[in-house]
Amino acid sequence: MRHRVKGKNLSRTASHRLATLRALSTALLKHKKITTTVTKAKAARSFVEPLITKAKENSVHARRYVGRQIKDKDAVNNLFNEIIEKIGERPGGYTRIVKLGSRAGDAAEMAIIELVDYNKVAAPPKKTKKAKKTTPKVDKEVEAPKEEIKEEDIQDAEVVEEKVDDVEEAVEEKKEESTEEVKAEVKEEPAAEEPKAEVKDEPKTEVKKEPKAEAPKAEEKKDNKEEKK
Repeated sequence: MRHRVKGKNLSRTASHRLATLRALSTALLKHKKITTTVTKAKAARSFVEPLITKAKENSVHARRYVGRQIKDKDAVNNLFNEIIEKIGERPGGYTRIVKLGSRAGDAAEMAIIELVDYNKVAAPPKKTKKAKKTTPKVDKEVEAPKEEIKEEDIQDAEVVEEKVDDVEEAVEEKKEESTEEVKAEVKEEPAAEEPKAEVKDEPKTEVKKEPKAEAPKAEEKKDNKEEKK
């Protein structure tokens, strides 16, 4: 029968179970929040809260008592210098356990154990659909703000326009004069005649017809007759 049996066995021996609870308590005092299984979180809560209550005395005896269970000096200093001041006059209930659901693999129930005065942790919020932002349509053609025109600005603009007109007229007159001068110079200069190439009459070579040599046919006949005689 389970008479006067306090706490969970955690499937460990006494020494192993004590070492596990010391390690969980040290991590909680240093980091103010840890993640573990639900059964270990409940066992660690019953182990660490009496130590916090003892630390409220803030005496040498209290430091030695806590130091027997928590072997890390930084964790002990955080408990006496920081955590006790934050807790103040809270009468117990220094920790909070928040369940996270089952773990992938062995389906063990997970939880967060934290100090209440430090982190306010709630169950993981559900994902909500973000509302689409609707922006009002703006007309592309936006009228520019009209600037007030002063009378002085109008007078200055008129003066500038008159000066521009005078300058343009003077430039046009100069152009016309230059074109007239060029035309007059072109009329005065006679067109230069190109020299014609003189064609010299080359003396024609007269071809004299030589008399054809008549063959001495009659003489040859006479000679032939004389020889026959």
